[in-house]
Parts: sequence; structure tokens; C-alpha cells
Amino acid sequence: MVLGKVYGIGANWGTQATHPLPPNIVVKLLKDNGIQKVKLFDADSEILKALSGSGIEVMVGIPNEMLWILANSMGAAEKWVEKNVSSHVSSNSVDIKYVAVGNEPFLAQLNGTFLSTTFPALQNIQAALIKAGLGNRVKVTIPLNADVYQSSNEKPSTGDFRQDIHDLMVNIVKFLNDNGGAFTVNIYPFISLYNDPNFPADYAFFDGYSSPIDDNGKIYNNVFDANHDTLLWALQKNGFPNMSIIIGEIGWPTDGDTNANLKAAQRFNQGFMTHISGGKGTPMRPGPIDAYLFSLIDEDAKSIQPGNFERHWGIYYFDGTPKYNLSLGSNNGGGLVPATGVRYLARQWCVLSPSASLDNPQLADSVGYACSHADCTSLGHGTSCSDLDSRGNVSYAFNSYYQENDQQSSACKFPNLSMITNTDPSPPGGTCKFKIMIQASGPNSHRSNAFTTKPVNVMFLVIISLLSVL
Repeated sequence: MVLGKVYGIGANWGTQATHPLPPNIVVKLLKDNGIQKVKLFDADSEILKALSGSGIEVMVGIPNEMLWILANSMGAAEKWVEKNVSSHVSSNSVDIKYVAVGNEPFLAQLNGTFLSTTFPALQNIQAALIKAGLGNRVKVTIPLNADVYQSSNEKPSTGDFRQDIHDLMVNIVKFLNDNGGAFTVNIYPFISLYNDPNFPADYAFFDGYSSPIDDNGKIYNNVFDANHDTLLWALQKNGFPNMSIIIGEIGWPTDGDTNANLKAAQRFNQGFMTHISGGKGTPMRPGPIDAYLFSLIDEDAKSIQPGNFERHWGIYYFDGTPKYNLSLGSNNGGGLVPATGVRYLARQWCVLSPSASLDNPQLADSVGYACSHADCTSLGHGTSCSDLDSRGNVSYAFNSYYQENDQQSSACKFPNLSMITNTDPSPPGGTCKFKIMIQASGPNSHRSNAFTTKPVNVMFLVIISLLSVL
């Protein structure tokens, strides 16, 4: 057990963006803000090289799609460890502390896809680390959604692992415990509020709840503590009362839903930082909490399941600009430091031409095309751009497509509808911003194929909402 250690705050660094910031800029951003740990969702070699000698602790990730081959081939596991761990630890001085095997592989909605491969993959990666001489230095874990355990009547003391995976979870926990690993769990009070309109909103935050839960004398006035201690009870009931716990993801989105906004995100994240900064812990486990904020930077190419907010979890916008004032505790109590050295495209936007008619028969198809190939999740009810008028909605869609296509002139040629302007169309003084994309060039520009992978059917729900006022 490592409860005596004072943990620094960590951050999740996702890269599902059409124009990701260069890794060297992100590493400087982490260091400038005193963020001491980073969690990755894969093992991108350019990112790991940028982290070389940084002193930042790293958790590298293995995507779920790789679990089958790693479960069925020890040779594949050894090759993965050699390429993605050993080489960076030895030659690049990357401080890799954990390998995250899979990402929430037991989510109920995955219908058991990874139930048979996750544990064997975990065992093979552990064996490969030992063979590479890294067994004492690098530990394995599995980032799991909090739905792998449950409680009745909302009381943590009734917690246990989900019945359909109970035996599997106990076997995994025993393996992690035997090998010095940790139980990594992602806890999302926002999702509780999003999924249940009757969920008490104040219970999701850390600044007071009028009806706290009394669980045999232990008082819970926020859902994070209750969720965390439900896991502790599940571990305790199955023989692992001292298991180390890592909060792999926790945060609050800023757009794409009525409850996802700057004020709520600041309230939650600052509340969480204040809650854990004193090392008080939770009612069941006093002491420091090991946690990674989700997330560092917005990702405009993420899937929008389960909602449009998925692209807006960052404490920074896509370009490394802070969204709101946030003291991480590790940055001397100051606010977030912005990214430096970011290069932008020209100050120009693609908008609906003043001469274009809203009755143009090609308008709906044009907006539909733009939103299905770019990001329109800031449009719609309760979002940052919900106050735009009809023409503003269309302009936002056109500009999003134009910017994500690097301001190519051909990306602003919607027939008899669009024009390029040097005047910022963003409404003054509001939260709705018409972006100018950053430059993505050189070896650090591993641009995604987002234009062909976004779920068009869900995006059209945004489009229908957008056009309903036309």
C-alpha cells in the first residue's frame, strides 16, 4: 500500500483530434502547469520521445482492439513491450510507470466483446515485462469504468462487483495485487447527471449537498466519495482491503450538453482539486488520492457516443488555450498556463454569404455535409453556440469544415452560399467561438482520418436541430 505518498495530479492526453498539438508543445504545457503524470491511450512513439527526460511519469495504453492478439500470442506481447516500453525506458529515459491494458473493456454496452481476452492479455504483458527485466519498475493495470461494481440503495457498504463478471473481476484483482499493480477506475459524476434527469445535481459536485447519505455513520455529501468507497467495499468483501486505487479519469465537459458548460466544469474540477489537495481522502480511506484529470485538451475527432459533450472534456481548448481559471495545486495556486509556440492558420473564416438565401434548396444538404465531415457539437440546445440565429448556425457549420480542411479554398465553395471573410464572425462577449485552426505540419502532425470515421447518423441529429429554426 502507498497511502503515505503525496500524489501529484495527472492528466489524460488524448490525441483523437484533426489537428493535434505537437507533442513537444504539450510536454512543455504539462511541465509549465506542474502536471507530474500523464496517461496515454496508446504508445505513440513521437509522444514518448517528447516525454524523454521530462521527469513526467507515464502510463502507456493498449487499445482494446489489440487485446485479442496479445491474449493469444506471448510473442506479440513481448514485441509490444520491447517496442513501446523497453526501448523508451532504456534509450529515451521515459519514466513509464504503468501499462494500461485495454480501456474500459468491460463496459456493459460492449456486450462482452473483450471479456475473454482482457485478462489473458494482462497476464501476457506482465510476463513480458518480467522477461524484459522491468517487472519491478513498470506495473500493469486495466482502466475500468465504474460500472464493473454496483451497490443497492446507493450505500457504499452494499457494494460488490457486477454479478455477470464477479469471478473474472476477483481473478483480475488478485493478479494485480500479487504483482504490485493497482486498480484503475474511471469515475464520472457528469455521466450520472446526464443519464438520470432525477439525479440530484449538487450531489455531483463538492460544495454542499443538502441530503447527504449516512452509511453506518460514514457521511457522503458527494457522489465521487460514495462511488470510490463502493469500490473499496467491493475490494474488501473479496479479500483485498488494501488494494491501491488509481482514479484513471475524472472531469467535466464544457460543451455539447445543457449541463456541460464552463461554469459547471470549473465548479467540478476546482472542487475536486480542493477536495483531494489536503490528503483527506474519502470516508473509507483517508489519505492522498492518485488521480488523472480527464482530460487535458479537447479532441474534435472523438466519437460522439454517448453524447456531443465527448469532444469537450479538456481543461484546454484544441489549441492549448485554458478554458477557465483552475488551480491544480501543483502550479503554485495560479491559474492554468497556456501552451506556447502554437502556430495558427490565417485569420480568415468561411461563412454564409450575406447575399445567400435561407430558402436555397441546397442549404440543408450543404450544412449536412459540413457537419458530417467536421465538428458541429457546439451547436444545438444548451450548447455554447445555442444563441446563434439561423444564419449564424450555417456559418458555424461552414467554418468548422473549412478550418478542419486547413482553410483550403475548395472547402469554402458551398454553391452560391459561402464566402471567405477576414472579420471574426464570433458573437462578441459570449462563449461561442468560430475557431481558427492550428497548423499541423511536420513529423509531429499525425493527423487523424477523422473525416471518414465520425458517426454521421448522430451528427445529423445536430443538423436537424440546427436547421429547425430556418
